[in-house]
Amino acid sequence: MNRRRFCAAAGAFALVAAAPGCTQTTSAPSRAPDVPYEPSPPNIVRAMLDLAGVTKGDVVYDLGCGDGRIVIAAARDFGARAVGIDIDPRRIAESNANARAAGVTDRVRFIEADLFTSDFSEATVVTLFLWPQVNMKLRPQLERLRPGTRIVSHVHDLGDWTPDRTVRIRADGESRERTLYLWIVKRA
Repeated sequence: MNRRRFCAAAGAFALVAAAPGCTQTTSAPSRAPDVPYEPSPPNIVRAMLDLAGVTKGDVVYDLGCGDGRIVIAAARDFGARAVGIDIDPRRIAESNANARAAGVTDRVRFIEADLFTSDFSEATVVTLFLWPQVNMKLRPQLERLRPGTRIVSHVHDLGDWTPDRTVRIRADGESRERTLYLWIVKRA
């Protein structure tokens, strides 16, 4: 079995030990996730990627990727390379299965890891749908991103950082509006 197919099988069956080069998966997270799983509605996903101005030349990182929907949409709809990071191995297995079903496994990667110890410095776009205290804890890593990197957050801001743009949008089937924030990194 080739390495890619073995990695996919390892992720799908949530094995404790993975082959070299595959993302290790376990049956339970190494620690409790910082936020509960709450998927973004499809029109919000699209609006986040539109707000960031994603193109095929981008590398999109979704921090707390859940079922992989933002990563998959970035690859499928915008042609970008995309990476999702989540601490929950069940979400990583689901993301990998969803990427296979969408036919984008050649453009995406999912990593089971802690956001606060992960390296996402290659990102040109970072997406967030996390809680305020998690966003604030990520700020030191976000501050080190290259100038021009776009950061988009769904619902929660980054404290006293002034967004470059703010958009209000209704999620499909909801009456309340949600806020999307965009920041463009000015200096490393």
